[in-house]
Amino acid sequence: MRRTIATLALAAIVAAVFGRDAAMDKFIGGLMQRMTLQEKIGQLTLLGAGDIVTGAGGKSPVEGRIAEGRLGGVFNLKGVAGIRRLQDIAVRQSRLGIPLIVGMDVVHGYETIFPIPLAMSCSWDTLAIRRSAAIAAREASADGICWTYSPMVDISVDPRWGRVAEGSGEDPFLGSCIARAMVRGYQGDLSRPDNIMACVKHFALYGASEAGRDYNTVDMSRLRMFNRYFPPYRAAVEAGAGSFMTSFNLVEGVPATGNRWLLTDVLRRQWGFDGFVVTDYESLMEMTRHGLGSLQDVAAMSLHAGTDMEMVSKGYFTTLEKSLAEGRVTEAEIDSACRRVLEAKYRLGLFADPYKYCDPDRRAADVYTAENRAAARELAAETFVLLKNDGGLLPLKKQGKIALIGPLADNAANLCGTWCVAATPERYSTLRQAMERAVAGRAELLYAQGSNLTRDAALQRAAEFGKTIPRGDDSTMKAEALRVAAGADVIVCAMGECSDMSGESSSRADLSMPDVQRELLAGLLSLGKPLVLLNFSGRPTVLTWEQERVPAIMNVWFGGSEAADAICDVIFGDRVPSGKLTMTMPQAVGQIPIYYNHLNTGRPVPEGAKSYRKYQSNYLDVRNDPLYPFGFGLSYTTFSYGRPTLSADSMAAGGTVTASVSVTNTGSRDADEIVQLYIRDPVARVSRPVKELKGFRRVRVKAGETVRVDFAITPDMLMYYDNELRHALDPGEFLIMTGPDSRRLKSCTLRVY
Repeated sequence: MRRTIATLALAAIVAAVFGRDAAMDKFIGGLMQRMTLQEKIGQLTLLGAGDIVTGAGGKSPVEGRIAEGRLGGVFNLKGVAGIRRLQDIAVRQSRLGIPLIVGMDVVHGYETIFPIPLAMSCSWDTLAIRRSAAIAAREASADGICWTYSPMVDISVDPRWGRVAEGSGEDPFLGSCIARAMVRGYQGDLSRPDNIMACVKHFALYGASEAGRDYNTVDMSRLRMFNRYFPPYRAAVEAGAGSFMTSFNLVEGVPATGNRWLLTDVLRRQWGFDGFVVTDYESLMEMTRHGLGSLQDVAAMSLHAGTDMEMVSKGYFTTLEKSLAEGRVTEAEIDSACRRVLEAKYRLGLFADPYKYCDPDRRAADVYTAENRAAARELAAETFVLLKNDGGLLPLKKQGKIALIGPLADNAANLCGTWCVAATPERYSTLRQAMERAVAGRAELLYAQGSNLTRDAALQRAAEFGKTIPRGDDSTMKAEALRVAAGADVIVCAMGECSDMSGESSSRADLSMPDVQRELLAGLLSLGKPLVLLNFSGRPTVLTWEQERVPAIMNVWFGGSEAADAICDVIFGDRVPSGKLTMTMPQAVGQIPIYYNHLNTGRPVPEGAKSYRKYQSNYLDVRNDPLYPFGFGLSYTTFSYGRPTLSADSMAAGGTVTASVSVTNTGSRDADEIVQLYIRDPVARVSRPVKELKGFRRVRVKAGETVRVDFAITPDMLMYYDNELRHALDPGEFLIMTGPDSRRLKSCTLRVY
């Protein structure tokens, strides 16, 4: 290794002994004094370097730029050998030996794939979610990755937007809890070789894209931003997130990547974020299409706004030197951005050891291990939401003949969901394989695909994104499925979306069951046999027709590499379903956006109203209520709730009161229940939501047992931003509500003075 590199590494190690922050400042300051302008700008550039492509631009040759010291990082390169080769070029051939940061979209697992984030949120199990992120970090870091573009914390109330699959649903409180868990799971304290840096995305408001169409316009008030959409981002900052990614959309007419109010005033000054900001894929180039000027114009604008590193589009690399000469940017702005990128590398320990993440022996010990797989299987089982179970049809008995029907029954890749770029589906089980193992020697499993994914072959090809489901003649496949099912005692249908019908660039206008699958389901129901629908989806779908006709429905989302066994664990009763919805499921697409924590109107319709009311805020053809509300989910047992009580009827503005509720398991199975706390502020300076989630507990309740669940009511829970963005609470009465979901609530009143 060249003397320069050895000296830098030694300085980083020695400096760590004398205090991390001061040492980092001294080290980075000394390094930057020796950097040329071109080397500084190079640190602001991020290019794709591997065989994995996650955007329209593909990959670029990077070796020459690395050797010149003019590249800050690479992404989507898998494997220690390839990463070490590029790191070697950086530390051995470049003038100053500055190491690369290496990123990847490790969104819900690496090779051990956990459920999609929306599904994980339905577990309401933040400890398990944090563990999933830690396992993903352990596996990715064993393969050379030190930076992940996760968690996605965008709040969304529109399930037409495919990227709801990557988020945690519609609620800012729950979303904030999960954001903190994910950041802490990935990063730890960044000292260990199995910690990686999180990149929180997409900042900001991407989940509010108009019409649920990806990459579309966003426009909203600042009051709405601060109360509904910003909390999970801020929670991630408070958890210590090392980096943020800008979003594609406009914020108040200005693209987020070039929005100084957003990136500097809010993120850095108000919230105290001290990490670095990277663009999303080719965001700078897209700013030109928003009408903000040439690539040089938008690059200067973005640097001034507070964007530090540019992904793929090369606007910084090709224009900043010219803009500096023309006085359009300052050297201080370039230095600030460069410093923040270098500080991230320092915090990761890359200056002390550029090969910290290049240990070739770790992969065998840390990737796709039995322990990791067991954790993924356990969490997947917690995410499934039982929506209907007439007559206690579930759990099924392992006896007789069971027919497994549907186009999603025998494809392992589809179980993983979207954004699992490092997955190895050839090692994962299909649902058919898992069910054969589960009933072996006790029951006979019959199988038929039954239908194509959709009647439209072109749509199916677009939706599959390489995860091929065999196509055949629909009438022939349906006839075979009906013949097979006729000989069974019970039918299990694996139907719904395939994995890439949700995710990025996968918006849908029609959220009902695809055509030929619905026709197959109708035919199977006509046989008059007990039937269970396993609904696969990456978003809330419209199941109104199914709810009226199918005796048992369980939403199984896309549960990851161990999903098949986890589904068997639940449908055969080895595990009791406990998942609860984190996005409202509508009766009809026309209700969207629909969400539980809405504002009242001047002509409100009471919750649960069954009939149309003239001159009230409702539809002619469907009631306002959702098909399944936020927080809803059934179990194989039943629970009863008492009325909440308070430790005191009143609370000073700086005090704390405890709300308690008794929960009794009135059924015959021990089970987990997710107890939910909601608050309403009936009179305030601005209109407030009809209810807001402010607490939850996942508790184990044995059959026949009663447990008391306590929630601390603090002033922070009661505060909000008003129309002048003052963060305060109003003295007065608050409704404190508890229950099993956002609809079935019992309340008491707390007075705050």
